Amino acid sequence: MKVKIFGKKECNLCKASLKKFQFFLDKWELAERVELAFYDLDTVDGLAEGSLLDALEVPTIILEKDGVEIARWEKRIPRSDEFGEIFVSKS
Repeated sequence: MKVKIFGKKECNLCKASLKKFQFFLDKWELAERVELAFYDLDTVDGLAEGSLLDALEVPTIILEKDGVEIARWEKRIPRSDEFGEIFVSKS
């Protein structure tokens, strides 16, 4: 499984999203099995990846399993129970 966070370095919601996922992946002992990636939309590479996935709102958080999107949140940080249920059922 992969968590993709699209944001900007100066965006407080984006930074908080990344920290929240890091915290819970560590807490639930999933950090070894779930890849966490941050894409900075102020860079060419981040913008290119965001454009491919229509993830240009900040923050946009996408959960993928085997390359398929299984959940998405835009312009907000999801509650831990929203993504926790997905990790339990899809891991």
